Amino acid sequence: MAYWLLKTESSTYSFDDLVRDKQTRWDGITNPVALRNLRAAKAGDVAFIYHTGDQKRAVGTARIVGPAYADPKNAKLAVIDLEAGHALTTPVTLATLKMDPLFAESPLVRQGRLSFVPLTDAQYQRILELAAG
Repeated sequence: MAYWLLKTESSTYSFDDLVRDKQTRWDGITNPVALRNLRAAKAGDVAFIYHTGDQKRAVGTARIVGPAYADPKNAKLAVIDLEAGHALTTPVTLATLKMDPLFAESPLVRQGRLSFVPLTDAQYQRILELAAG
């Protein structure tokens, strides 16, 4: 199993929208590195949903339902299907992660515009710890 962090603008599609919908197609990714990461995701992988913009924080979890497939709107792009997980008890801010040495080399802090970010097992566990308060 792999771990990911997926960025979204909450005014476009929020974690609450995912919870309401229960499952969604995650699309709109055009960055080549983010697309490569998306294509590497597999069914059962777990992701944090991260709100960008003014919030800049991980707010909930999701599970990847199946492998990436061609975007029905643009076959050059790829999409995945996600299933809602649970809200984090305490959202974890980017500022908090930037202060943690475990994230010093993470694409999350080094490539700020990357919308589909891989996490190591240790980084995933650290976010869970921080979210627990």
